[in-house]
Order: sequence, then structure tokens, then C-alpha cells
Amino acid sequence: MVTDPGARFFSWCRQRAGSAAALALAVLLAACAGPRAIPEAGGDGAFRLTILHLNDHHSNLQPRAGTVQLDDGSGQRVPVAMEVGGYARVVSALEELSAAAGPNVLRLHAGDALTGTLYFNRAGEPGEADAALMDVACFDAFTLGNHEFDKGDSALRGFVERLGRGRCPTPVLSANVRFGAQSALHPSRAPDMVRPSVVLRRGGQDIGIVGVTVAYKTKVSSSPDADTQFDDEAAAVQREIDRLQARGIDKIIVLSHIGHDADLRLARGLRGVDVIVGGDSHTLLGPAAMVQAGIGTPTADYPVRMRGVEGQQVCVVQAAEFSQVLGELQLSFDARGELLSCEGTAHILVGQSMEVDGRTPAPGLFERLEASRAAAGFLRVTRPSAAAQAALAPFEARVAGFARTRVASVPQELCARRVPGGPDSMDYGRSSGACNAEGRVSQHGGDIQQLVAQAYLDVARLRYGGADVAVQNGGGVRTPLVGVVTAEQLIGALPFGNTLWRLDVTGAELKDMLEDGMEAVWGPGGSSGPYPYAAGLRFSVDATRARGERIAQLEVHDPESDSWRPIDPARLYRLFVPQYVARGGDGNPTLAAVPPERRLDIGVLDTDLFMDWIEQQPRDPATGLPVLKRLPLSSYSTQRFTDQQRSGS
Repeated sequence: MVTDPGARFFSWCRQRAGSAAALALAVLLAACAGPRAIPEAGGDGAFRLTILHLNDHHSNLQPRAGTVQLDDGSGQRVPVAMEVGGYARVVSALEELSAAAGPNVLRLHAGDALTGTLYFNRAGEPGEADAALMDVACFDAFTLGNHEFDKGDSALRGFVERLGRGRCPTPVLSANVRFGAQSALHPSRAPDMVRPSVVLRRGGQDIGIVGVTVAYKTKVSSSPDADTQFDDEAAAVQREIDRLQARGIDKIIVLSHIGHDADLRLARGLRGVDVIVGGDSHTLLGPAAMVQAGIGTPTADYPVRMRGVEGQQVCVVQAAEFSQVLGELQLSFDARGELLSCEGTAHILVGQSMEVDGRTPAPGLFERLEASRAAAGFLRVTRPSAAAQAALAPFEARVAGFARTRVASVPQELCARRVPGGPDSMDYGRSSGACNAEGRVSQHGGDIQQLVAQAYLDVARLRYGGADVAVQNGGGVRTPLVGVVTAEQLIGALPFGNTLWRLDVTGAELKDMLEDGMEAVWGPGGSSGPYPYAAGLRFSVDATRARGERIAQLEVHDPESDSWRPIDPARLYRLFVPQYVARGGDGNPTLAAVPPERRLDIGVLDTDLFMDWIEQQPRDPATGLPVLKRLPLSSYSTQRFTDQQRSGS
């Protein structure tokens, strides 16, 4: 259950509650002191192999707008807007790097291809678009990640079948999954559809590739069939390595989806492994210069060099997330199959075009910025593959068509308001005149913000290991809803593309989290976006009080007795929250400090979850659409509100 905050990068990846564009979080950690360096060696007659690898693309098939910091020639760095990633660039980079490396190349994907954008399940069958683009990319092996199980074993079988019947069939691996007797992927029904390992031949040499899937997280936060089980990761991998070595295979790669920290533990504890190509934790590896370029703080250099239990060199890599980074690992083996050296680059794939202050830079400035980009060594200008763009086109059309679909009926306006308060308060004008005339938004805040939080909680109580409380920051929900609502309007209400996390936090931490939100609103430089809306939690707010004293009468809902009880400061509560907030966004140091062992990246897209919740609501007999109604006031998190004008008191 590893999550690595150092992997979220680019300034575009930070959602600011007041921004008008969809931006994701960038959390920067101090670079850890990695394992001790191992001298690299080479020699005539060595067998050389290149691994090109991707992980955790999470249905991110389109490029995104990004910002990097480049030297303008004066020694000063300026923010430069560039297009970043996208599967068409991944395909081009694979082709270009493969051609440069020669015949001894492996293309590997370390899992979590699925879940994260509307391309996952709104552009056809679950994973259909991803499989089509992966076929163009032509991977030599793919390991199952936890999110491959999000729709159950039967849906996963459909995805695996697509990977196997395309132009470039891809072996699907996991050494530690045991499909249940009733599973569509049980070996009796799907022989060799998912294998523990595969042996590939390059340059006359056999190379074993062993897959492994994170066990606990998959069972807790995804949806495998009830009788599908996952063995201990290390034991299963060692068992498969031993089997391959018994066949005389002396070059072994573990294609892992268990997280970078767990990969390091594997490297220290396994016999016979040479390379671990990882996923799950979205870990950014690379030089410290990435910080200067505004990319983020890498967890360690690329690659990480370790020593295994028998003293052998083991190289560990990962390539961040979301089709933005492609790893290139160059290996050298001696005649006995021992790894002599490993080196490489985590390539961040960018477009050629640049903008500074919204304009194309003049030729002289462009040349200086381009020189800075090239000097970095990791910002790779990549032209999108025409073949990949053609494969994506029909799915783009389906997503566009889905956006026009009518998805709900809202008979009474679900008012939008980030912060409660009267006519002179900071956010009063955001809600409509009709909503303001009612007065409830001034006392309790936005209906739509509260409804989204409730949707998170309701779904999390049924799936993803359960939840006690859910939180949505007020600025993360942008628009009200009324009348017949389309999917496009829902996406507009939740435009930032946040995935959801589950954190185990104490009652005291919940209180501190709420106080963080209040300080981010009313403290120095405050804004309206961080105001917290909670489901399963309610409280009173006095904005006139000092920091740490604004929240009172804090109660948590007990669903078994359908009653509200005072929060227990020492008890652990399961909190369901957007990843932006979970990682400390909107001024939330309390959640940023929750240790890795108490946080779980669920990975489901906020919009997708909200739409699934809407589908479960009662339907309007006239239109057949689900009906969205305001929640009872007793469920609103802000039960009593007092500001400088004593509004809502």
C-alpha cells in the first residue's frame, strides 16, 4: 500500500481552487538519499538490452497543457507553457527509441492502464480505448495493476482479450493472483490468459519477465471477484524466479505493480532478480535538475541501483504517471547472465510549441528556451504518432457524444456557494439571486458541494473498503445544476479530474483538517476555495475566532443507529477525499502529513463516481432520468455559521 507524493509534477498538475482550468496536484518532497551507488561496468562481448517502460497511464490518452521553467538566456528561468504527454507521443517515443537502440529492446507496461478519465468506460467497453492504444504501442508484456480489477473479473477478461487479439498481442502477467473458481479468468475458463511470467528472446538470449500485483490494495480498494485472491508478493515472485532459473534462464526482470518502496524491499530480498520495472506509486525518478525545471522533486536518481540478497546488482525503475514519462533503461550483462551495468533516462514527453505569457516567443527567445530544454536532458520533444491519433479518433468522438447525453433531472436548483455568509461576505455573489433569497446557502453553504460530498460517502460505503467521512473542497465544485442536466454539465461542475483517496485519520486530525480549511479561507491571503464540505460529519463555524478555534460542536454520523455523536479524537476514521486535498492542496498540512501506511490511492475519477451515484437515484417517471434533490439540512456539514457580520447566526 505504497503511495509516492514525489510523482505528481508540472505546475499544471496543481489544482488551485480559484483557477478556471483543470489542474492536478504537484506535491514536492525533499529528494531522499537513495541506496548507495554501485560502480557501473562494461566490456567487450557483453549482452546489451534496452527496456522502454510505462506505468500508471490510467486512461490518460490525450495530451495535457503543462508548464516548465526554462532559462531565457539571462540565467533567469521563466514559465513556459508546453503540451505534455498523451499516448500518441508515447507511441512515437517508443518507435524512435527502439530504432536507436537496435534489435534488443523490450517494451514493458507495469500496470494500471485503466481508470482515471472518461476514456476508461465512457468511450466503449471498460478499457476498450486503452487496449486499442496499447496495441499501437505494441508492448511485449503488461502486468496487472489494482485498477485493472475495478469493474470485476469479467470486465477484466474483456480487456485482457482485447490485448491478446490485436495487431500486437500482449502477454498479461501476475504471479500472485489466484482467480476464484467462479471467476471468468479462472484457468479452467481462460487458460494462460493471465500468466505468472513470460520468456522472451532477444539477441539469442532468453529473458524471463515475472509479473506481480499489489495484494492488499487490490482486495481493499478495487473490485476483484470475492473468491479471487492474491498471494504474498515477494513469495510469489521468488517462487516464479526459482522456476525460471531451474529452466536455465539467467536474466530476469520483475514487472511490478506494488509501489517503489516495496520494489526496493523486493530488490534487497530476492534471489536471482536483475531488474525491477515498477508501477503503482507513480514515482518520479531522475536528476535533481528536475526541481530547477519545475517538474517536481524526484524520489531518487534514475535508475536506482541496489544489492540483492546474494550481493547481485539489481536496478529499480519507474516512470511516474499519466502517459507523460517514458523510461529508457540500458542494461549490460556478462556471459554468465550477471548484470554489469544499468543507466538511462526518464523522458518527459513534450511538444515543440512553446508559449510565454500566452504568446509564442520571438525567434531569439525561442532559440534560447529550446537550448535550455535540450540541455536538461530529460525533456524530450516528441511529435505525436499519426497511427496512434487515428486509433484514438473514434474514442474521442464517443467521449464527445457522451458529453451531450442527458444524465439527470434537477427540479429545484442545486445552489453553488463555496463559503456560507450574508450579503457582504466573500462568496455571496456566486450563488443565484433565487438561491440567495432563500437564505439557506448563507447559513449552510452550497447544495451542489454538499451533494458531491454525500455521493463520495455513499459510494465509498459500498465499495473501496468503506468510509466514515467524505470531504469536498468548495472550490472543487464549480457550477450549480438545475433542469435537465447533461454529462458535459456534470463535467463542468467537477472539471479538475481529481481521483479519490482514502485516508485513515484520527478524530483529532479531522478537526485539524477542518481548521486548516478555515485558516486557508480567513487567514492571511485566504480565498474561498478551501472551505470544506463534509458528508458524515457536521459542525458549527465561527469565522470571527482565532486560528484553531473556528470549529465547534463537531459530530460524526453513525449509520447503524442513524444518529450523530461527538467525534472521538483518538479513534481512526476512514476519510474519502479528492487527491488534491489528500496531498495537502488548499492549505491542508494535516492531510499532507498523514503517513503512507494510512493513505490509499483509490484512483476512481470524481466525475465517474458522481455519475455512478446519480444512476442509483430514483427516476422521474416522465423523463426516465435520475432525479437529484437537495439533501435535508440536518445532513449539511455546516450546521451553524457566524462570520464578521454574524451571518447565519
